Amino acid sequence: MNKTFLVGSILIAFNINAQDSDDKVALDKVYCTGECDGPRYSLGKTIVVSELRDDKLLNETSNSISVLDSGVLEKVGTQHFEDVLGMIPNLNWSSATNRPRYFQIRGIGERSQYEGAPNPSVGFVVDDIDFSALGGVATLFDVEQIEVLRGPQGTRYGANGLAGLIYVKTKAPEFDASYKIESLIGDDGDRALGFRATGGLSDDVAYRFSVHQYNANGFRYNDYLNRDDTNKRDEFVARGKLYWLANDHLDFNFTLLKANINNGFDTFNPENTFVTHTDLPGKDAQDSTGLAIKANWQGDNFDVVGISSYMKANIDYSFDGDWGNDDYWGEFAPYDFTSASLRERTHVSQEIRLLSNENSPLFNGSTGWLVGIYVLDMQEDNQIDEFYNGFVYKQLTSVFDSTSLALFAQLDTELSENNTLSTGLRVERRNASYQDSNGIDVSPTDNMWGGQISLNHKLSDNLNGYVTLARGYKAGGFNLSLSVPDQLREYQPESLLSLESGLKGYFLDYQLQWNLSAFYSRRQDMQISTSRQTDPNDPLTFVFFTGNAATGSNYGIETDFNYQLNSNLDFYGSVGLLKARFDDFTTTEGDFNGRDQAHAPSYNFSMGVDYHLLNGFFARFDVNGKDSFYFSDSHDQQSKSYQISNLRVGYQRNNWSITLWGNNIFDKQYATRGFFFGLEPPNYENKLYTQLGSPRHLGVSFDVEF
Repeated sequence: MNKTFLVGSILIAFNINAQDSDDKVALDKVYCTGECDGPRYSLGKTIVVSELRDDKLLNETSNSISVLDSGVLEKVGTQHFEDVLGMIPNLNWSSATNRPRYFQIRGIGERSQYEGAPNPSVGFVVDDIDFSALGGVATLFDVEQIEVLRGPQGTRYGANGLAGLIYVKTKAPEFDASYKIESLIGDDGDRALGFRATGGLSDDVAYRFSVHQYNANGFRYNDYLNRDDTNKRDEFVARGKLYWLANDHLDFNFTLLKANINNGFDTFNPENTFVTHTDLPGKDAQDSTGLAIKANWQGDNFDVVGISSYMKANIDYSFDGDWGNDDYWGEFAPYDFTSASLRERTHVSQEIRLLSNENSPLFNGSTGWLVGIYVLDMQEDNQIDEFYNGFVYKQLTSVFDSTSLALFAQLDTELSENNTLSTGLRVERRNASYQDSNGIDVSPTDNMWGGQISLNHKLSDNLNGYVTLARGYKAGGFNLSLSVPDQLREYQPESLLSLESGLKGYFLDYQLQWNLSAFYSRRQDMQISTSRQTDPNDPLTFVFFTGNAATGSNYGIETDFNYQLNSNLDFYGSVGLLKARFDDFTTTEGDFNGRDQAHAPSYNFSMGVDYHLLNGFFARFDVNGKDSFYFSDSHDQQSKSYQISNLRVGYQRNNWSITLWGNNIFDKQYATRGFFFGLEPPNYENKLYTQLGSPRHLGVSFDVEF
């Protein structure tokens, strides 16, 4: 009988009276050999799949990682990655979209609909398909686990991993046939239905198919249009997976993904409430197709992993720039601005890794090795139209194309029985070209490098310590916005040097798992997103643009734990402490030296308890919160600190379960995004406008497996 429970920020899956699997060691019933009252339960171990070697145990990795397994995603998540973000130390997100697309790890990452070519600091990958800066596809149905790697991933992911990586692994095909139906209803007009099927097609081929549709109103009421669905959520995801064991040495994994996210966008108003006044509500839509093929070949002297991926996304993002209508603005009407952005991105990549096996270590058998090559071609076409009173008065079209070639290598050396030294290096060359309708035509080339040196020390059979020095990098880019001066169009690459040390292990006969890390990072030529409004009478001239500042420092502590008190009760929690500051940053708006960086709260935390009985009843209560943070790097407006409480109560019996859930049960009001500019005539005084997070959300879920 499979059961899953959370491990702090880390969820560990376990079986009772089950055999260990190749993917993870289950939670085993451990009988006492000395004096005790009966059987004890010990926490199991999780495999990290986002590393270059995808069979490494979490407690043996040499950087700070959180893993949310299927249990927490099913028991805590309602529909989207947004539902579980608060459980991860030093991870923040920003909106100005319907769903989180943009993430900040340790205070580093984009915050807005990018005003240029795609150039993320935080990678976002789904089954080896790159969706960086397109996090709206992160729905949770039939997902196996989500891994969040904090700190620069210079060896593994290169330019898209300056701050870290979010990796989503969906569930794999199984040869035993089974089916699952999942449904949901909630008080925001929520309704969802999902279906999953898996099984063997032959002795060597297994399939998995899932399809899920979710609809909700979006927690806004538009009093001008008398509608409660202008900020709607309409999210469809279908996925097909195929596993083929070609022979004893070769297997293939095929993944085909179709995501049609047709969400509305109507969240802002001058009063900073949940009631909007727009006459032309916006859209936050994304139609994506992804394909990945992963081949694994096991040879006599080395193994080969090949990963081919293709992704095409059409993004439709629009909003009402004046947040009102002629009746609302009264004597100042007509005051009617709207903005629409259409993007089409195509992403094709090929990666090949050669890995040592037991027959090919170097240096007298002490050193495992791997080498690899990565090739990426990315194209993106953009069209930005800005309207005044229904007529286009500004337009920008652009074409971006980049080709990247990266070579990487890693050595893992056993210095002694208890000490392993890992060294990695990645060099990358990116050739890009950019042309737009304003006459800009540039073709920059960036040569970049990153890597790491890590020492992992086995303190005991159940406790590891590590120290890692890593360098990450990020390519330069372009600002597309219509209101950015030509001299600010292009910005240069950024690098980050990070020193991290930590402990990972188990205590109390494996009933307590605890992870701790401390880090210090130094950013060079840091890319900073600032804003300005060039015309106080035109809200659409409030734009973000990216430039290079000098240096910044990001340092802090991350910890998470899970205590399996007995077979019925878990305590879990996580804490992230962060100081992210500018060391040298002066703009026309002021001197920001020593100030905190934007969207970098000094703490965030998650604490909770999970109660489960063998008769099927379960209950779960958790609280997560974060400190205040600056909304932007170009002004001093801040959010307020807040805490959110969530409750789950349910019953599971044999192959079905029912769950009553409540998110933000005390209806805490909090802001996820803030802008400071002049919107309201006649004086257009600068004012803080915020996008509010979801209020109290109640519902019921039911699923059955057969």
